[in-house]
Amino acid sequence: MILVLENEISQTQKNKIKNMLSDEGCITREIMDAGRNVIGIIGKTGTSLDEFKQMDGIADAITIKAPYKLVSREFKSEDTRVKIGNVVVGADRIVIVAGPCAVESHDQAMTIAKEVKKYGAVLFRGGAYKPRSSPYSFQGLEEEGLKILADVREKTGLGVVTEITSVFQADLMKKYVDVVQIGARNMQNFELLKCVGRMGLPVVLKRGLAATILEWLMSAEYIMAEGNNDVILCERGIRTFEPYTRNTLDLSAIPVLKKLTHLPIIIDPSHATGIREKVSPMARAAVAAGADALMIEVHNNPDQALSDGPQSLYPEQFGQLTRDIYVIAPVVGKHLDFDYLKKSEMINNMEAKDSKTAAFIGEYGAYSHKASLGYFGEEITPVPMKTFKDIFHAVQTGDCQYGVIPLENSLSGSIHENFDLLQEYDLKIIGEITIRIQHALIAHENVSKNDITKILAPPPAFSQCKNYLDQYPDIEQIPVKATSSAVRHVKDSHDQHAAAIGSTMAAKIFNMNILEQSIEDNPRNYTRFAIIAKEVKGHKKVNKTSLIFSTGNKPGALFEVMKIFSEYQINLVKLESRPMLGKPWEYMFYVDLEADIESPELAGVMKKLQEKSENLRILGRY
Repeated sequence: MILVLENEISQTQKNKIKNMLSDEGCITREIMDAGRNVIGIIGKTGTSLDEFKQMDGIADAITIKAPYKLVSREFKSEDTRVKIGNVVVGADRIVIVAGPCAVESHDQAMTIAKEVKKYGAVLFRGGAYKPRSSPYSFQGLEEEGLKILADVREKTGLGVVTEITSVFQADLMKKYVDVVQIGARNMQNFELLKCVGRMGLPVVLKRGLAATILEWLMSAEYIMAEGNNDVILCERGIRTFEPYTRNTLDLSAIPVLKKLTHLPIIIDPSHATGIREKVSPMARAAVAAGADALMIEVHNNPDQALSDGPQSLYPEQFGQLTRDIYVIAPVVGKHLDFDYLKKSEMINNMEAKDSKTAAFIGEYGAYSHKASLGYFGEEITPVPMKTFKDIFHAVQTGDCQYGVIPLENSLSGSIHENFDLLQEYDLKIIGEITIRIQHALIAHENVSKNDITKILAPPPAFSQCKNYLDQYPDIEQIPVKATSSAVRHVKDSHDQHAAAIGSTMAAKIFNMNILEQSIEDNPRNYTRFAIIAKEVKGHKKVNKTSLIFSTGNKPGALFEVMKIFSEYQINLVKLESRPMLGKPWEYMFYVDLEADIESPELAGVMKKLQEKSENLRILGRY
């Protein structure tokens, strides 16, 4: 069962409850879940639910019905996020784990590691101990392989993942690697499960060759019962009668697991299919189905690989796959961040005096809040601001390290105020993130759509949900400043006849009920956010530049500037004119280029642009 503690519970009361349960032979786990302080109880207690509810400091007592207690959604409603160095598995960013099936040599491992990092991998996989079907097959380099993995981490910054096959390897694993993997054949090796539960390292638990989901979750329970909460479930295909693939990849397990457990899910399409050409399609499908991470086998010379060469992608194929994932991920509310490691290193290298905060518009639960978490993860504290100008001012004065500002929406166009503020303030764009805008109709618990007489939302949200709202012509539409504000207003009003249009994130934050999801007219509703800062830190290699410039008031002036971009084969992804502040009928041009304008090969571009334009400023390289 779980005990939901009162907010004002004292430490003395909490200790009294834990000591009583310990005396009864129960194991307890204390967590924070959805703003609640919860104690999970494993074992039989002689105290009834009603008796617990009468105790000082306890708000509620709830029985966990699932046989897997600590793993279940009943124990923890919020998704678990497993932190591996600077990488978090289970958040908005898709985590890519890549590398060879087996570590064969130092040169082989280092070559592949540099390739997969270049294409977006943030963790490196490689087997040092190889449990093979045949005793005559390559069994791995053992400790020498672990040393190579440790050197890969040292040289590239990639955390390393490898399989543990025996309890006797535990000390070596703790010495050399960041994540241990339980292979499919060891999923029910219970002594090994208990061992990794005590090791203190994150664990990737692969599903057994013919294991049910229940058996798989019970194996995860073994690990968590030993005190290790950092468990990642890995679907790698189950053995069926189908001969055209090595195994049958059960992607239906993803939505099933999302309902049953709070643990993150990684998909291994390499072992599932066993065929190189099938890996990328199944990886793309896994992300669309809701996977948190992918584990992909990559080899620079798969024909000569000592293990599983036929299923290993070439580095270039892996690069194409990650570009595909970059496009697909926003559809399901996630994204692939090619700057993940660089960005995390930059943030973690800040001095203690640095604020480590990011200003955003609106309140907690706003889409800007979601964008800030998506870009920075949990390494930065989001700070709500009332106006866009407040964001720029906070960054300019150093009150906040970063600002997160929307620049354009795919349906409603540019946010002109922010383009004007980019002219006014001496700040730099250091990054960007695009998120999908999915509007939900949100109200109080136990309220149906038939009860709603008014809906609160900002004007753009009403516009984007016009077709849906046209079905309810009698419902009053009340404009407010932001979607998060709308949800808060409905929450605070206690009005059972009011609803708000907002994000599912806002509904969770304010503990409100979602009546209907995705009510926007067009599913291709995306907003691009820019990340602004006083100066650029840690961005040595960039592929995009934002410029602002003006031209003389004469025929062909803009054309002369455009000719420069054409001459150097620079692709423009955005061109927009903005009035010059304080100068009627004079205009500045905002440009996004798919190029690093300060790269050596484009050294002549800036010189020519300065000759053909009157004012020129680089707004950001990212």
